[in-house]
Amino acid sequence: MALLKLKFPFQKRVRLAQGLWLLSWVAVFSGAITFAVGVFLKTELHRRSEVMHNMDIHIVPNLLMAVGLASVGINICAGKVCQDSLDPSRFPRWKTFLPPFFCMSVFLASLLLVAMILSYALQPSLEESLKIGLKNGIRFYKDTDTPGRCFQKETIDRLQTEFQCCGNTNFRDWFEVQWISNRYLDFTSKEVKDRVRSNVDGRYLLDGVPFSCCNPASPRPCIQYSLLDNAAHYNYEYQSEELNLHNRGCRQALVNYYMGLMNTIGPGVLSVFLLQMTVLVSLRYLQTSMEGVMGQENLEIETEGYILEKGVKETLLETKEKVMKIFEFAQVGDASATTPGADPEAAAAPGPATK
Repeated sequence: MALLKLKFPFQKRVRLAQGLWLLSWVAVFSGAITFAVGVFLKTELHRRSEVMHNMDIHIVPNLLMAVGLASVGINICAGKVCQDSLDPSRFPRWKTFLPPFFCMSVFLASLLLVAMILSYALQPSLEESLKIGLKNGIRFYKDTDTPGRCFQKETIDRLQTEFQCCGNTNFRDWFEVQWISNRYLDFTSKEVKDRVRSNVDGRYLLDGVPFSCCNPASPRPCIQYSLLDNAAHYNYEYQSEELNLHNRGCRQALVNYYMGLMNTIGPGVLSVFLLQMTVLVSLRYLQTSMEGVMGQENLEIETEGYILEKGVKETLLETKEKVMKIFEFAQVGDASATTPGADPEAAAAPGPATK
């Protein structure tokens, strides 16, 4: 029994073809938007690639770009089918093309759902990637003379200024690394010598942060050094000076930013998926209803359209049998190719003499 069978008089087929043609062009536009959204997300992720340890999250924009381009091609093709369905003499050429077209289109449309699910599922991976990447970025902040790291300082400073954040988790992360290059330290100074000697690794550590951690909303000039020493500054108490530095860590700021983008993109991707499936279901009804007209003298007869020619269970069993036959045929072909041929000399040798 056919699945979701509907009757289509001539006028209903014409209206379906015309409406689907318009809908397919709306889907073309939505596919182009999906591609543009993927490009935008890819660009935003690439801008922060220096503070990311891995690029697993890039699979989301890659899928959006690929499916967006594919959606444009699929819906242009669907529009062409709608045009030809109004002329029964041109529609038969699509008969062999449409079944694999539907399979490929449903697979590509399902990738939109995969991209949306991954955008949420990969949040822990994104957070871990930023945690390691920012840790390395802070550690290499001072290496402005080292090839491959010379732009790390600029990257971190721009990041902290743009996202109004400081450090990986908070501003105290800067206390654990030497972020001032030895090139700018006076090793004849007693203070510098004492700080270097007091550290096991011989690093110059201090309770200070780069200028990019300063909060411009603070009512007083920014205090960057001796942050934990109340006596070093007049009318200063570091426990209550919340506006002096950005309190939020850059890892949390970036995770919030990217997840905010994905939360905004998610409903849009779901809408594109539903629109694409509507086009494919409508196109399937148009195809099956037009097949009833083929070979008929009266082109205005009422026909039936359906999604599947048989039930879901029967269709799955039939598909399984076809796939098994294909595999069996491939195995037989491989076995015959590897079986050594008979020895021609043995075949030509005469058998034993008979009396």
